[in-house]
Amino acid sequence: MTPGPELRDPGPPTDLTPTEEPVTSPESSTADSTATYDLVILGGGSGGYAAALRAAVLGMSVALVEKDKLGGTCLHRGCIPTKALLHAAEVADSAREGEQFGVRTTLEGVDMGGVNKYKDGVVDRLFKGLQGQIKSRGITVIEGEGRLTSPTTVEVGGTTYTGRNVILASGSYSRSLPGLELDGERIIASEHALTLDRVPESAVVLGGGVIGVEFASAWTSFGTKVTIVEALPRLVPAEDADCSKTLERAFRKRKIAFKTGTPFESVEVGEKGVKVTVAGGEVIEAELLLVAVGRGPNTAGLGYEEVGVALDRGFVTVDEHLQTSVPGVYAVGDIVPGLQLAHRGFQQGIFVAEHIAGLNPTPIDETGIPRVTYSEPEVASVGLTEEQARAKYGDVEILNYNLGGNGKSQILKTQGFVKLVRAKDGAVVGLHLVGSRVGELIGEAQLIYNWEAFPADVAPLVHAHPTQTEALGEAHMALAGKPLHFHE
Repeated sequence: MTPGPELRDPGPPTDLTPTEEPVTSPESSTADSTATYDLVILGGGSGGYAAALRAAVLGMSVALVEKDKLGGTCLHRGCIPTKALLHAAEVADSAREGEQFGVRTTLEGVDMGGVNKYKDGVVDRLFKGLQGQIKSRGITVIEGEGRLTSPTTVEVGGTTYTGRNVILASGSYSRSLPGLELDGERIIASEHALTLDRVPESAVVLGGGVIGVEFASAWTSFGTKVTIVEALPRLVPAEDADCSKTLERAFRKRKIAFKTGTPFESVEVGEKGVKVTVAGGEVIEAELLLVAVGRGPNTAGLGYEEVGVALDRGFVTVDEHLQTSVPGVYAVGDIVPGLQLAHRGFQQGIFVAEHIAGLNPTPIDETGIPRVTYSEPEVASVGLTEEQARAKYGDVEILNYNLGGNGKSQILKTQGFVKLVRAKDGAVVGLHLVGSRVGELIGEAQLIYNWEAFPADVAPLVHAHPTQTEALGEAHMALAGKPLHFHE
């Protein structure tokens, strides 16, 4: 690593636009097993490639090990294709419901071949752009399954690569339940759901968290009869209770069936579908069962424990600098306990690269990471839930601003709210939103939380009219004691 004035900070590269000339291979420079790299990264997903790009900009020599495709689960089997599917679902709803806007449209059907072509096109363009970024930064890509063999070495296909620092970024896999085997046909995980060549007539979704409600929402828009089975008392149980109630109300209106507080018991696979038995003995028949009970850390069999890296239920434990129990070995992304979000992995990868470079970055506040569930309606949040805030601060102030008072929300025909949670006479410590497209508001919301803003700090800010961002402004005005378009 080059010290001194060459270690400047021009900011992280973010443009993943495809290069003019197509990149035929992700390999950017020849791997040299005799060299000592400044950084060897095990895993080319969100956290791994973000660390690689940042480290390269900061002057480090980087080797990036990836057994599949650069971009990992998020780009190829997660965030991007799922959100493309959800946008196609939104288009289907718009066609079906055009008459309420005075536009005569009908939905003739959904061509999953066309949907998959559109979805895969988005993924391919972003993949080529990422390949171009990796190549232009001079990052060495090593194709193959890597294994940590010492605090400074990773073995790939019998060849050992050495790094002054190592980042573990091996990602996650779709979990199932004990005795519930995925067959990829009748009992499927999210990656299988993304490659279906048909719209299922009916489906049971096991799990009412983010993945489960997103697929339930998309499939319902395509015409599938969906039943969600969730063992916990409410949908999206990690979110604020008011968000769950509002989402459940919207799902009832959309005729999405769900059973909360209802553990799964067993499934029987037949020629025409599945029979799912839940607690109490009720049997639900459907064409397929989507298992969406969360994701587990990919850490088994990669040499972590043998080298001394401490694990907790398969997750890698780290300090505030994301360093593992082994000095010089760091971990980022889904293998680190906490929110399993691509943008968390991005930020962690950037943080570790800057920490290694000696830039002394501020440790990441996990509570300040925004969260979005891209169902219809969307659920977006940052900071503490009301329950968490009461546990931490005792006395809190709560304000709910109904989107019915927001002009753009009326235009979109969406319902929902902005909920603010404030420490008594203090800063806003939680922001929770439900409604169509409210995920686009979370940028301002996370600034309010992370800058520890008081309602009076936000109230004077001018929000464009008519936009949904006005709802954030009006809610803070009301909490600051100067309500405008606000009804008790």
